[in-house]
Amino acid sequence: MQLFSKTNIDFLSKRGTLVWLSLVLNVIGIVAPFALGLRFGIDFAGGTEIAVQLNAENKVAEIREAVDKAKMVGAEIKSYGAANQYLIRIPATSYSQDPTSAVLAAIKSAIPGENVNLLKKDSIGPKVGEELRSKALLAVILAVFAIGIYIAFRFEFLYGVGAAIALLHDVLVTLAMVTVFSSLGIINLEINQAMIAAFLTVVGFSVNDTVIIFDRIRENRELHKGMNIIKLMNMSINETLSRTVNTVMTVVLVLFTLVMLGGEVLQGFAFTMLVGIITGAYSSIYIASSFVVWFMEKIQHKGIQAEFDKQKSPAKA
Repeated sequence: MQLFSKTNIDFLSKRGTLVWLSLVLNVIGIVAPFALGLRFGIDFAGGTEIAVQLNAENKVAEIREAVDKAKMVGAEIKSYGAANQYLIRIPATSYSQDPTSAVLAAIKSAIPGENVNLLKKDSIGPKVGEELRSKALLAVILAVFAIGIYIAFRFEFLYGVGAAIALLHDVLVTLAMVTVFSSLGIINLEINQAMIAAFLTVVGFSVNDTVIIFDRIRENRELHKGMNIIKLMNMSINETLSRTVNTVMTVVLVLFTLVMLGGEVLQGFAFTMLVGIITGAYSSIYIASSFVVWFMEKIQHKGIQAEFDKQKSPAKA
């Protein structure tokens, strides 16, 4: 389905303003985690995660009171799956031994006659959590670096650098949104393995859009030899615009549904993907191509913007 047919939008004319906006968002993505703090899940912070099932529903308050009496400081209690299932997360700093037995006993004492069934228990030590954080960060960096090398070999080195910068931009903007939304309490987000998987998926999805656009640019360079690169890029982006919008909107609708209705288990992954997919489409159109134009203009001194403006002026007359 062609939503856009024969569009002629001058995307790169606004690149200066949009690049500055992206730089601001990138700075927020770097500063916000330190200024506002990140909420790490048990995966990365260390601790014990216990899922229990009771006969009664809506007993979060009673379970929280029982866990507090058991002196499990900083514990989190939330619904898990069905209305009578609950997830209890206890930081590693709150106990010296396995807290599972103490927590189950405290719940039984607080809610007499209630059957407490243990659904699952996951425990991770603080040292293991710290090691997982380092490996997760390394995985994202290596993914961006490896994809940049791939683009450099498939197209040109300059395009590979542009793609890597666009991917780094996507990661930082997504991290900024995750940090800000979590800190404001708009949505309950924490950094865990599922969210790292979302970041890596964003990187892969974003580069797919970039490859499509760069591939069309390469084809048009052969078909329209000598054409100004800004005009060529605008033409290539317009030719792939319908495909980009169709793909992104399909995924966005699914992810938005998961954010609204998927529950807390899927919410973090879905929200991260939602922001990243939108940002990835934007960066493929503006950031990657804008970097190539900037490099040719400022570093190689090719004067392509002046040439483009000169070609446009007769049309205005």
